[in-house]
Amino acid sequence: MYKPIFPEYAQVNDDMSIYGPKAHQRVISKLNSGLGPLFYREHCIQLEPLPETMLDEGQASPVPDLILYDNTARTTPIIIEVCHTDGLRKDLKKVIALLEADDYGIQEGFVYDYITAQWYRYSKGDGGLTQSTSFSEVLQLDLNQFL
Repeated sequence: MYKPIFPEYAQVNDDMSIYGPKAHQRVISKLNSGLGPLFYREHCIQLEPLPETMLDEGQASPVPDLILYDNTARTTPIIIEVCHTDGLRKDLKKVIALLEADDYGIQEGFVYDYITAQWYRYSKGDGGLTQSTSFSEVLQLDLNQFL
């Protein structure tokens, strides 16, 4: 049985638990380690990859698995969710809702199902219809190359 070291924080710890199976985290790591050098060393993409980062630091906000952030415009043009097949519908709804809300400047949202190795891309204004592709129009890159 789990007994917290600091019982007064037991509820906080339970509420802040993270769902991160190794396969899920492995995909995030591969994407980040593939995109990172393109931003930090080669300077051939303008968007900084940041894993598990809040969309809006000024308030509680959704935390996609990976964001690609434009430090100049202070927007997040691309978000990526990594999921298990059982969570696919929920993550697709989340991505579509975030793009259509237009709160963060997101232009493209991707969901990757690591069980089926399938990518889904949603662009702002696509009317809820996703494409089965890992190609980012914003980056002009195929994200699947990093997996």
